[in-house]
Amino acid sequence: MSSVAVLTPESFAEHRSGLKDQEITGCVPEDEAYIPTYLEAFPPLPEKGAPGEKAGEPVSAWGSRIRPIKASVITQVFHVPLEERRYKDNSQFGEGEEAKVCLDIMQRTGAHIELSLAKDQGLSIMVTGKLDSVMKARKEIVARLQTQASATVAIPKEHHRFVIGKNGEKLQELELKTATKIAIPRPDDPSANIRITGTKEGIEKARHEILLISAEQDKRAVERLSLEKAFHPFIAGAHNRLVQELSQETGARISIPPPSLPKDEIVITGEKEAVALALNRIRAIYDDKAKSVMVVEVTAPAWLHRFIIGKKGQNIGRITQQLPRVHIEFTDGEERISLEGPTEEVEQAQTQIQEIIKDLLVRMDYTEVIIDQRFHRHLIGKNGANINRIKEQYKVSVRIPQDSERSGLVRIEGDPKGVQLARRELIEMVQRMENERTKDLIVEQKFHRTIIGQKGEKIKEVRDKFPEVIINFPDPAQKSDIVQLRGPKNEVEKCAKFLQKIIADLIENSFSLSVPIFKQFHKNIIGKGGANIKKIREETNTKIDLPTENSNSEMIVITGKKSNCEAARDRILAIQRELANIKETEVTIPAKLHNSLIGSKGCLVRSIMEDCGGVHIHFPSEGSGSDKVTIRGPAGEVEKAKKQLLQLAEEKQVNNFTAELQAKPEYHKFLIGRGGANIRRVRDRTGARIIFPSPDDTEQELITIVGKEEAVRQAQKELESLVKNLDDVVEDSMVVDIRHHRHFVCRRGQVLRELAEEYGGVAVSFPRTGTNSQRVTLKGAKDCVEAAKKRIQEIIEDLESQVSVEVAIPQRYHRAIMGPKGCRIQHITREHEVQIKFPERDDGAVSPDAEFVPRKCDIITISGRAEKCELAKAALLALVPITEDVEVSYELHRYIIGQKGSGIRKMMEEYEVNIWVPQPEKQLDVIKVTGLVANVERAKLGLLERVKELQAEQEDRALRSFKVTMSVDPKFHPKIIGRKGAVISQIRKDHDVSIQFPDKGDEQQVCDLIVISGYERNVEEARQAIQLLVAELQEMVSQEVHLDPRTHARIIGARGKAIRKLMEEFKVDIRFPQPGSDEPDKVTVMGLPETVDNAIDHLLNLEEEYVSSQCRKSHTHFQVSAYQTFCMCLFQAPDMSSAEDFPTFGTGVALKQTSVWGPKKF
Repeated sequence: MSSVAVLTPESFAEHRSGLKDQEITGCVPEDEAYIPTYLEAFPPLPEKGAPGEKAGEPVSAWGSRIRPIKASVITQVFHVPLEERRYKDNSQFGEGEEAKVCLDIMQRTGAHIELSLAKDQGLSIMVTGKLDSVMKARKEIVARLQTQASATVAIPKEHHRFVIGKNGEKLQELELKTATKIAIPRPDDPSANIRITGTKEGIEKARHEILLISAEQDKRAVERLSLEKAFHPFIAGAHNRLVQELSQETGARISIPPPSLPKDEIVITGEKEAVALALNRIRAIYDDKAKSVMVVEVTAPAWLHRFIIGKKGQNIGRITQQLPRVHIEFTDGEERISLEGPTEEVEQAQTQIQEIIKDLLVRMDYTEVIIDQRFHRHLIGKNGANINRIKEQYKVSVRIPQDSERSGLVRIEGDPKGVQLARRELIEMVQRMENERTKDLIVEQKFHRTIIGQKGEKIKEVRDKFPEVIINFPDPAQKSDIVQLRGPKNEVEKCAKFLQKIIADLIENSFSLSVPIFKQFHKNIIGKGGANIKKIREETNTKIDLPTENSNSEMIVITGKKSNCEAARDRILAIQRELANIKETEVTIPAKLHNSLIGSKGCLVRSIMEDCGGVHIHFPSEGSGSDKVTIRGPAGEVEKAKKQLLQLAEEKQVNNFTAELQAKPEYHKFLIGRGGANIRRVRDRTGARIIFPSPDDTEQELITIVGKEEAVRQAQKELESLVKNLDDVVEDSMVVDIRHHRHFVCRRGQVLRELAEEYGGVAVSFPRTGTNSQRVTLKGAKDCVEAAKKRIQEIIEDLESQVSVEVAIPQRYHRAIMGPKGCRIQHITREHEVQIKFPERDDGAVSPDAEFVPRKCDIITISGRAEKCELAKAALLALVPITEDVEVSYELHRYIIGQKGSGIRKMMEEYEVNIWVPQPEKQLDVIKVTGLVANVERAKLGLLERVKELQAEQEDRALRSFKVTMSVDPKFHPKIIGRKGAVISQIRKDHDVSIQFPDKGDEQQVCDLIVISGYERNVEEARQAIQLLVAELQEMVSQEVHLDPRTHARIIGARGKAIRKLMEEFKVDIRFPQPGSDEPDKVTVMGLPETVDNAIDHLLNLEEEYVSSQCRKSHTHFQVSAYQTFCMCLFQAPDMSSAEDFPTFGTGVALKQTSVWGPKKF
């Protein structure tokens, strides 16, 4: 046995450095498992005076140009000595447990593993794959192929978390790196020992790494300092600024527990010197504060605490802002408030809090009421309506306990008077609720909407009548009939009686009756202007609905009280009898024949009614048990219909004789026969119809025979004879060659089960395997046994005449031949009664373009009769996909593919083929179509048809791409475009062209060019239309007119309505100045000369009218103002000391406001 040289990453690193523990510059870390190439491992010596080297610069022994390149696939080789091998049996090397373990590891990790045996009987293992897969595989190989040892290493308990790392990442990395299992004791376990399990080499590595981690942590220090929690805020400082500054100065990490955590221990970690410095600084702060801080307790009732704190902490916030160094703490459930801080500030805070408490005790009071928990939700009300009203009305706070507290104690706090009033109201509400009663009324859901009324009008009347009763209707989706009443007992009873009366009236008035009336008489029943039907409705107090004129229905529906409905029916029938000689007669026909007389969807009875002049034939409702059939219509036609109906009933009676027969369900298939042959013979001989029970029927043994009595009796006799024979159980045997036994018993006895189902439950027993017996036993009904023997003999003949045919089809087509879930193969095996076996797959790559040479994995075997095998072979070959090339221009490929491949995907689904389009860079004019012959032909035709469509589209695009540019002065562009693009859109629509104007912001673009594209003829027409428009615009003139700015808004009108009307009337364009313009009165009018003049004249007239109207208003206003001034003079003397009323002459006094006498003039 040859020896295998093993080079592990560890030994190679040792070889390169000469010292195992010495670090190599530029070396790839071991955990990345990088394996260098030969040139990297043994580089050539550098030549003297290599260009680019600086004098005096030392040359590295390994060269400076070597750069390790990481590969995605790596290889690791390691050795397992004989004494550490778990499986030492070399007689079956490569086939024993070691090989199975390696195969399992390869499947689990995806890495490739090779084993070889060295001369020393040690095991060399080479693992190839991606880094992650190799590391996992190595760990599993060491665990499963190498004997495991264990050792413990003790490090301080506080260092364990550093071995585990964040989310256990460090521990996982260490286990993968050393191929060991490391168990770290739980935090609550006092043990500090870490257990390592694995190979000796792995244990040593893991132990070394753990000790390194612990040694690194030994350099750090941890101090825990217990200080009263009251001093923590002073050490932390405002917003933790002090502790942050302390951490930055010392370099230590300081952890202060949050106020919510009941701990007083401050933890300091870091370098020993930094920790000591931070510890001293904290102690100094503590000592300083301990001398100057005092703690005081103030007593206050616990229920007052939240009032002392104030809304959103306003009261306490005010104190802490004035005295920031005072810490105030409230304790839940206790009547004390703690104050901590400097002595002076604590005393001030104490005084302020005591004043607040004194004030609150004078102004506030509380009381507690025990109220049954079942009333709590009613006290609160819907969305808190009741309790919020009480709070606002009495200025109190009411605390109702949660349901989960299971307490009935309700607490009221606030103004003493308000507390008592709120308490009284709550007690009164509870007393009312105790006197309340809930009653459920059963009301059919169909009446709910009627009781409620449109928009709730009717139920509102009921609620107004009984205001203390709450009436709740169920949600329509619940389909419930329960209406709930709740309120005082007496009121609920009265309301219930009132509603019951309404319901009784509704039930009484909801009786419905349908009356068949000949269609031609409906207009007579309605009467002129609806007079007749209106009179009947009013006199009988009923609702009468007639079918629409377009409807074929002749039924008139009457709704109301039963007696009223009957009266209305009689009156309507009387009108019909007066108009025609209508007769009504009854015929007695057995109820069991009614359905057969009506026929499918009423076809038979409808044909009689149509044949007899539209008479009405009414059958009683199903299940009523009545035999009476009513015929109504003209006297002669009624007799005719009666005769036909009786004749049809007689025929049905004769042909509707029924007999029943009992037979075990397992006999049914034998009675029916293969493909229904047996039962068809009985039907053909007798003419009777035989009905077997369906799987859902309860009576599985009942067979029904229907037909003429004589035929039914004969069929019954034949079936009874067959059943009798089946009941005579016999046992028989036959000889079947041993080589055919497996066919019958394989697939869990599928063939035997089929024989039992088909031949009346016959039991077929084959001898046990190994007995060498050829005798087969059959037990069952005599006829069944004989038929089963005959069938077995047929199967044996088929088996003996079976041949095997091989079909060579390339393996790459096998999946396509099988079809989805093997449906195509199943179809062939059923149709041709053969068996088809596919070979095992061979993953060896074979070029599709190479010449086909059949291999073992390409041979499909067909077993069965020779002629059927040939048919199956032909069917298989027909399923072999072919590939054909279709010439399609490269330019059309992207259109065939479609957006996101939608076009080609649709074709592939439609034709059930695979379509391959070459890569764009190849620029080939060929598309490959692969699939079944027929599908490929259809796909080719479809593809060529699509090509024709695309070529036609290309030609059309070429014709539509005709372009013309025309130069138009940019000042006309807005007019050509029109308001919101109306003008240009109309031109585009009329001439089916695209028109592009130059962009305003594009300086490189010619600003006067308009581009028109489309069909040549359309482009020319569009160009002419634009030219005509430009010619009209060129004839236009632009004039300016100066209008008083006050008139602009009046002329423009609401939302520009007035100015638009004016522009349409005079066919001009009017532009008003923008707000803030230098010339606010300048208005521009553009249009044809005569229209512009007319428009300007009109604008000036409007201005004149508006200005004159304003002047009249000003005059009126002046008169009113003068009168008001005169009145003021009568009742109020002027202020002579006012400089404004009596100004000094000759001085420039600035006026602050206008006098009642008007503006002053100097």
